[in-house]
Amino acid sequence: MQEASFSGLRFIIGIIAFYYIFKFLARIFLPVLVKKAVENASENFQRQQQYNQQYNQSNSWQNTSRNNNDEIIINTANAKHPRETKKVGEYVDYEEID
Repeated sequence: MQEASFSGLRFIIGIIAFYYIFKFLARIFLPVLVKKAVENASENFQRQQQYNQQYNQSNSWQNTSRNNNDEIIINTANAKHPRETKKVGEYVDYEEID
C-alpha cells in the first residue's frame, strides 16, 4: 500500500517537474523559433513582391507597345434583364379591427 502511494506521488512530482522544465525551455527557445518564422515569412513576402514588380514591368512594357486605343466596353445585357430574386410567398397586408 505504501509503495502504490509513493509511486503515485512520484508520478505527480514527475508531471509537475515536466511542466516547469517545459515552461523554462519554452521561454528560451520559443522566441528564437518565432523570430525564424517571421524572417522566413518576410523573405517569402519580399521574393513575391520582387517577382510581381518584375512581372508588372514586363506586362506594362508589352501593353505600351500595342495599340493605344482607349476603349470602354459596357456590357448592357445584364442591365436589361436583371436577376430575379426568389419569391417566397405573397405579401398580405393586415388591418387592425377595433
